[in-house]
Amino acid sequence: MTALRLPLAMTAALLALAATSAQAAPHEHSAFIADYDLDKDGKVTAAEFKTVRDKRFAAMDVSKDGGLDEAEYVGEYEGRLNAQLAASTESAERKAEERVRQMRQAHVRFGVLDKDKDAKVSAAEYAASGGRAFAEQDGDKDGVITAGEKKAGA
Repeated sequence: MTALRLPLAMTAALLALAATSAQAAPHEHSAFIADYDLDKDGKVTAAEFKTVRDKRFAAMDVSKDGGLDEAEYVGEYEGRLNAQLAASTESAERKAEERVRQMRQAHVRFGVLDKDKDAKVSAAEYAASGGRAFAEQDGDKDGVITAGEKKAGA
């Protein structure tokens, strides 16, 4: 019975994230805005970004222990990636290659995010990563990301 709980909980978490998560890796400026713009006004405030990130962390933390183990982190990403690939018009071969590449990268990202190497990404580690991502997108450093804005360093 307990062996069944984790997969069911992961499925529930992935479904909960579907409403707040359209892209597997929203690093492109327009995808970033689409992914985090809660009020759909064409811009992302720091508050909107934090709200989405907090919801994602809570949904990923299936065990509710305050940290993400590798299965939780990678599992959530895999669900978003699968949805993105299903919607893609690429060939099945290209989708399979992309899936392998992206999943390998998800494991690498987990290792990078786990700064203290305790096999968990804490809420603080996750928030720090988000802060870096927001700062990268906020080229003019005004705390609001807009479509016409260039990424920092671009």
